[in-house]
Amino acid sequence: MLVLSRKPNESIFIGDHVTVTVISVRGNNVRLGIKAPRDVEIHRDEIRRKIEAQHRGQDDDTEADETPACESVVEIEAGAEPAAC
Repeated sequence: MLVLSRKPNESIFIGDHVTVTVISVRGNNVRLGIKAPRDVEIHRDEIRRKIEAQHRGQDDDTEADETPACESVVEIEAGAEPAAC
C-alpha cells in the first residue's frame, strides 16, 4: 500500500485519467474530490461491499444495479450518500 500525505487543495494522480484532491480536513473528517472518466466506477468501501454481495447473490445472467461514476469532481464525505450525476 502506498501512503501519501497531502494538505487541502493538494492532489494525487492515478494513471493518466484519475485525480484525487483533498478538499478539506476537519478533525477526523477528510473530504476528497475525485475526477475520473465516466467509465471508472468510484464507490465508498461499504457501497462496494453491497454491490459485491448483490453480485454473489444473483444468477450469472443477471446484473446488479450500479451507480454511474461522474465525469466531474465528486465530493465524498464520510457517512454521506454521493450526489446523483
